[in-house]
Amino acid sequence: MGRILLVRHGQSEWNAEGRWQGQADIPLSELGRRQARAAVASLGTFDVVASSTLARAAETAHIVTSELGIGPIIPIPELIERSAGEWSGLTRDDIEREWPGYLKADKRPPNYENDDDLWPRIVEGLTIVSDMLGPRDEAIVFAHGGIIYLIESQSGQKRGRIANLGALWINVTEEGEVLAGERVNLIDEGELTSEQSDQIL
Repeated sequence: MGRILLVRHGQSEWNAEGRWQGQADIPLSELGRRQARAAVASLGTFDVVASSTLARAAETAHIVTSELGIGPIIPIPELIERSAGEWSGLTRDDIEREWPGYLKADKRPPNYENDDDLWPRIVEGLTIVSDMLGPRDEAIVFAHGGIIYLIESQSGQKRGRIANLGALWINVTEEGEVLAGERVNLIDEGELTSEQSDQIL
């Protein structure tokens, strides 16, 4: 099996406003498009390209792959972001007002997609990509912060927030186990990093 570079999308319009997105299909902001173009300098060629079907990931994939001259982009609906349930579209202030104490206590609303539901579809989506790879091949997959955090958590790692255009190397074993490797930043942490990059969804 080859390895996969899992990339968080560029800043979306709701990232810029500090709103939780989940599966709301929000486009990139202008900063997000600049971030995607800037990331190209850190990347080379890949044998397989795939993306979540949400606009913010798919647009990031299109910008990057157009600049690199690679593709086609394979849509993987299993790798869309975790559902934020009732919190979709809300800011942290909104959540604190309507769901007081939940964030501090790490609690979530009833229709928030939990880890036990999210994990099987992540594994399914990444296995689809991994099955396309030879032993020395590499894939790049454009997805979401919530996907990356759960992969790291399942590998026993807690690394904190990942910025827009941050990425994680992963391997999928023949037994279907997803293993987190090292993180990489595809853009500088300065001018092209969103002030709202800590918004996990």
